[in-house]
Amino acid sequence: MTRKKLIAGNWKMNLTLSEAMDLAEELVRRIGSVTDVDTAIAPNFTVLYPISEIISKSNIKLSGQNLHEEQKGAFTGETSAKMLTAVGAQMVIIGHSERRKIYGEGDVLINRKITAALAEGLVPIVCVGEDLSQREAGRAEDIVKAQVEGAFSGMDAKTISRTVLAYEPVWAIGTGKTATPDQAQDMHRCIRELLLNSYDKNVANNMRILYGGSVTPDNAHGLMTQPDIDGALVGGASLKADSFEGIVKYQAGA
Repeated sequence: MTRKKLIAGNWKMNLTLSEAMDLAEELVRRIGSVTDVDTAIAPNFTVLYPISEIISKSNIKLSGQNLHEEQKGAFTGETSAKMLTAVGAQMVIIGHSERRKIYGEGDVLINRKITAALAEGLVPIVCVGEDLSQREAGRAEDIVKAQVEGAFSGMDAKTISRTVLAYEPVWAIGTGKTATPDQAQDMHRCIRELLLNSYDKNVANNMRILYGGSVTPDNAHGLMTQPDIDGALVGGASLKADSFEGIVKYQAGA
């Protein structure tokens, strides 16, 4: 089964308006016409609209970094799915490890956010992953399976087929400690087997599962050529046009 790779850049809480616009313009020049892989960027909320305008005629998709589970209301500082689509977003990151760890987001809330995103036509990039203590205790697979099951609780195969998963070992995010291609592939295969057993062959074969955790141009090829790794959720390396381009064009660096 051939699944088209997706390389998504999570800019996190970085870049002012002018910095973000400069980066977006450079990315359009460098990767805007790429078609062999899908590409997306997730700027901070304050710059989504101008970035949407810059990338509108390119192949780069726009993603939010988070969203609120309700459509509207007295939720100061929050952003709804409809607000994201109104400024051109097509995707949204949900359940990132930083949201889980810093803000205490759990499976029930993440499940509600996925539902809210899908209701507005957004493609959720649903993040799962274990921390170092869980991996060292031999619980990595159990933790990740529980997160996948919790995120998709109550959803049928047709619903979850509209999502993307991203495996991000917490111990490898921003640390420079990347999971080896074999370690990453083992977990991706585990997730795909869970999808097969919990849903059906169609979901398991077609679901894109990204890897996230200190992805760089140097290690991208080794990761992206694993049979069950369908792209990357890139953090720090997405803040520089040359490094993000190197990941998007990982095949050229083989």
